Amino acid sequence: MRLTLKETSYRTASQFLDDTPTIREELYQVLLNPAMDLSSLSRAHFNHLLRERFKESGWENYPSHFHERINPFAKIELIKEDIGLEIGFRHSSLIGHNLLKFQLSAAHNSDTIKVGIFVVTTTPFQKYMKKQFNQNWAGSMNYEKVERYLRHFKNTLLMPIYLLGIDVA
Repeated sequence: MRLTLKETSYRTASQFLDDTPTIREELYQVLLNPAMDLSSLSRAHFNHLLRERFKESGWENYPSHFHERINPFAKIELIKEDIGLEIGFRHSSLIGHNLLKFQLSAAHNSDTIKVGIFVVTTTPFQKYMKKQFNQNWAGSMNYEKVERYLRHFKNTLLMPIYLLGIDVA
């Protein structure tokens, strides 16, 4: 098995990434790294591994771009240039919270984040991880749920968001 990606562009996010092809290439290199040991990818370990690889590629970890004191859970996880990135491996009840982080960032400092990238796993990936490696991904966010949320938030979220679902093939 190898990792693949499902992709959805919300509010023309793909056009922003087309203007920065090195970012898109970087995303593919980090997320589809063939050297990744699938058997070790618990939710926490996979999140940590991806965050470290993005930081090695020059992404700023947990930057603070808000002017006032805010809840630390409202910060964008990673930022590079004018792109914010969230890794969504936590419980699915936090989907709306994570999506709204992009909107809050834009509302507080509109020239900092122009597009958000939201990385989650797909339902088939989660089932595969449970069946093959007994990794518990039950209850975590997944690509299919986030895609539904984006459709329901179309009048609320003005920020372009690029949804990436890590899958297996």
